[in-house]
Amino acid sequence: MPRGIKKEHLPSKDCARCGKPFAWRKKWARDWDEVKFCSERCKREKGSEKPS
Repeated sequence: MPRGIKKEHLPSKDCARCGKPFAWRKKWARDWDEVKFCSERCKREKGSEKPS
């Protein structure tokens, strides 16, 4: 019997910079409420405008 949870059942958010949805990751378990960006690149470029 498989263990774990399917990705479709994990919580998700939209990235504050690019607007793409991203799913919960185990490394974000402790601070999921504070996670705002989908990647390090979006986090670095947070001051720039959203792409059109």
